[in-house]
Amino acid sequence: MNKPVAHTRIRIVVGVDDDYRIRESLASLLESAGFDPMLFASAEEFLNSGVLPRVGCLITDIRMTGMDGLELQRLLRQQRPALPVIFITAHSNSDIRRRALADGAMAFLYKPFDAATLLEFIERALTGSTNA
Repeated sequence: MNKPVAHTRIRIVVGVDDDYRIRESLASLLESAGFDPMLFASAEEFLNSGVLPRVGCLITDIRMTGMDGLELQRLLRQQRPALPVIFITAHSNSDIRRRALADGAMAFLYKPFDAATLLEFIERALTGSTNA
């Protein structure tokens, strides 16, 4: 007997942040909510991992060592144009926020972010829902 579609959805959520504390927090939050987290310290580490085809949602910081989050987003738009991207950042900059959202980001949250809000965006990303 086949599993229902809801149980076979991609549940892999990737987090890219150069702050290990954020990665640890994300891992704990995502696991507790039933997602399969994969965390990376840099955009390059993520891109070289080979997991991109299996990812359902990406959470990334803006400012990181090496490739920044906006650059990662632009690159992913070429490889996986429909991949939902959620930004989390400690740096308030309306121009960067506007650029990220204009380039297709699903959400732009500031650290410290509300866990429930992040989980809601992830669930919407994985179900393909764009409604509030």
